[in-house]
Formats: sequence, C-alpha cells, structure tokens
Amino acid sequence: MVWAVLLAGLTWVSSAQDPPTVREQRTLTQAGSVVDGAVGQLVAAADGGVPALTPPEVDRGCRISPLADGATLTRAVDLAAPVGEEQALLERIADRLPERWRAGVRRTPEGPRLRGDAGEFVTVTGRPATDGRIRFTVETGCRPVGDDYDAAGTTPAGPEVGALAEAVRALGGGADGPESVVTAPCPGGGVARTVRSVVDQVATGPQAALAPLAGGTPVVETPEVYAYRRDDVAVLADFQPERVVVFATTGCPG
Repeated sequence: MVWAVLLAGLTWVSSAQDPPTVREQRTLTQAGSVVDGAVGQLVAAADGGVPALTPPEVDRGCRISPLADGATLTRAVDLAAPVGEEQALLERIADRLPERWRAGVRRTPEGPRLRGDAGEFVTVTGRPATDGRIRFTVETGCRPVGDDYDAAGTTPAGPEVGALAEAVRALGGGADGPESVVTAPCPGGGVARTVRSVVDQVATGPQAALAPLAGGTPVVETPEVYAYRRDDVAVLADFQPERVVVFATTGCPG
C-alpha cells in the first residue's frame, strides 16, 4: 500500500513538473512559439542573402498512435544567395545560430545540408533548392493538435509594402495590396515581416525591369530568381511559368 501511494505521488509530480521526454507529449499549440522563434533566428542569421518567409503549413491526418490523430507544423524561409556560395553561406549561418541548436553543415551526395535542433523536438534543416536559392525548413513532426496553431499576428505595415508595390509596378502588375503577410518574432525584439504578391502578366524582360530598383547590382540573378536589397528591404522575385511571385521582407538585426 505504501509503495502504491508513493508511486502515485511520484507520477503526479512528474506529470506536473518534468519536461516532455518525447515529441508526442508536446502539442502543436505548445510547439508553435518554438517554430516561430526558430524562423526569426534563421532570418537574423541570414547575413549575406535575401530572405523571404513563406506561409506556415499545418498538415493534418498523421498518426501518433493507432488510436490518435495528429498534425505537423512546417514553416520555411527561402534565402536567395549568390550562385556558388551556397555552402559557405550555410556554414556562416550555422555558426550564427544559437549554440544550443548544435547546428552544423555536412556534405552529402545531394549537396550541403544544415541541420539543427531548436528544442522541444523541433528540427531545423537547410539545403540548396535551386541555383541561387537555399530553403530552410522548421518542422515539428507529428504531434497532438491541442488548441491548434495560431500563426504569429500581423504587424503594422512597414517599408516592405512600398518596396513590394514598386517591384510589382515595374513588372507591369496592378496596384493592389499584398496578397499575403507572414511574420516571425526576432530574437532581439521586433518582428520579421514578408509581404507577397503575384504578377500574372509579366513585362518583357523582367530582370531588366527590376534592374533599376536594384541599382544594377542584384544579390542574385538567375533564370529563376532575381533578388536585391533596396534600403532596408530585401526583395526576391521568383520567376515561374507565366507569372512572377514577388516577396518583400524586412528582417531581423543580426
């Protein structure tokens, strides 16, 4: 009887005070702030590239166990980088990330890969996606939904809105406002913010149309990507078949 009472007491104390020991003990709700913070850390570390935050994705329907459904939260940061410098940039970013992440870059047959652990069973990876572009992914893995994920709220419009409108006009697009807004908290305070628009009918020679805004010296210029900085705003144009997706981002201080 004494042993049963002691075991019950220890179980209660453990459930109330001990940190989660497996991913399945932490909900998507609880992990959301870790994921958002990791995105901000990546933006702050991305010195030498042109970042763009992409919208969060919640994939439902995974199975935690045969009797329990779950969901996976994924957030990503695209980083335009000079062609040929992708590995060096990945290594610099790994060095600038928090020491507790134990981030590092290794060479694989598919190219360099960055990997880190943001804590709370949230993984961070980075790899070249195409020439001139690196994609960083922050992912929770399958876990209970809890109260669901609440994306970081929007912040008042900043200079990124004007830079986006300027680029859209140069490409022959309309004067409508941004089609999406994505934010992440910066590690030193403040908010990183990306606004996005799509131009369906692009002016002939989109690179030439954007060149005056880049001052003739873009950070990246490839058939798929044109990226530049204008004042304190990073602008990335993603050339897709029959349309251009334009991102404008105000980042975090490094």
